[in-house]
Amino acid sequence: MPFIRLKEIREMNPEEREAKLRELQIELSRLKATVKAGGALESPSRVKEIRKTIARIMTVRNEKGSIEERG
Repeated sequence: MPFIRLKEIREMNPEEREAKLRELQIELSRLKATVKAGGALESPSRVKEIRKTIARIMTVRNEKGSIEERG
């Protein structure tokens, strides 16, 4: 899965963002389970990338929420 840019996240509709967020959270939990079980990851940097992308999506979600509250 390629890196998702902030611009792309902002262009998504809320349903797409929530679906992507759930997908990334599931993938992150799978990777963490693999590490806990003693397995090795193909790409350890993938965990960091997923965490950052989750944070970006949540940031945009919170921004959109505060804009709607003000409007």
